[in-house]
Amino acid sequence: MKQSKKLFWTFLMPSLVSFLLVAVIPMFIGIFYSFTDWNGMNNQINFVGFQNYIKILTNDPGFINAFVFTLKYAVVEVILVNVCALALALFITSKYTPFSGFFKGAFFLPNLIGGILLGFIWQFIFTKGFSSIAATFNLPFFDKWLSTTQTGFLGLIIVSSWQSIGYMMLIYIAGLTSISEEVLEAASIDGAVGFKKLKYITLPLLMPTVTVGLFMNIAGAFKVFDQNLSLTSGGPYNSTQMISLNIYNTAYTYNDLGAAQAKAIIFLIVVGCIAFIELYLTKRNEVEI
Repeated sequence: MKQSKKLFWTFLMPSLVSFLLVAVIPMFIGIFYSFTDWNGMNNQINFVGFQNYIKILTNDPGFINAFVFTLKYAVVEVILVNVCALALALFITSKYTPFSGFFKGAFFLPNLIGGILLGFIWQFIFTKGFSSIAATFNLPFFDKWLSTTQTGFLGLIIVSSWQSIGYMMLIYIAGLTSISEEVLEAASIDGAVGFKKLKYITLPLLMPTVTVGLFMNIAGAFKVFDQNLSLTSGGPYNSTQMISLNIYNTAYTYNDLGAAQAKAIIFLIVVGCIAFIELYLTKRNEVEI
């Protein structure tokens, strides 16, 4: 018994120490700096209490606008990605679908491209490719893409969804393949076919996977940074600036690390509450056989 415990802690300690050094300790250091006016460059640090938090919540419209924009983006992206990923997973796991392995690789491939590189590739497509389409077919909607808040928002949704759908598809495929064939066959015998089987059998049994998928997707949607930086850089006039980019600019463009840390703490609390509510709501609908 003692030997097994010793072996357990031997394997656990490297991961535990790494987690403490990379996540826990920096988080508490960040909380401390959020109560200071440190600019991130010199050694002069003055304690200012809740002044940073009060200023952010009452006199920082850029942060509020970035938060609202990020929230709108997260809602649309999470719904679109999960619906499309589930549809693709159902298509690939269908016994009538040929070359399912090829489709898995093809749909997952965009997830292997880094966010910065992906953003620059799509920026070229939007600015050069879409402009050519507008000039060739006389379609004003495709002209000067990313130059307005609306097209910038759509551009971010298109790029992030194109990258994330394949990854979420694999998660849903794993959930679908874990559903017992006997249960599905019994449902078919009882008359549950097509959409009825999906609504009353497949989706309820898939809820644990939906819980995980939504949690991961919500966290990822709120933390988007690299695509926002490379695709629009928050423009025009910071109208497409997301919360992560706003925090980054506060820290490294305006050299106000104390305020940036305060924004990060507010961001952490809000996203944590949203994720907790999502877990609570989806876990209530999970069923077991």
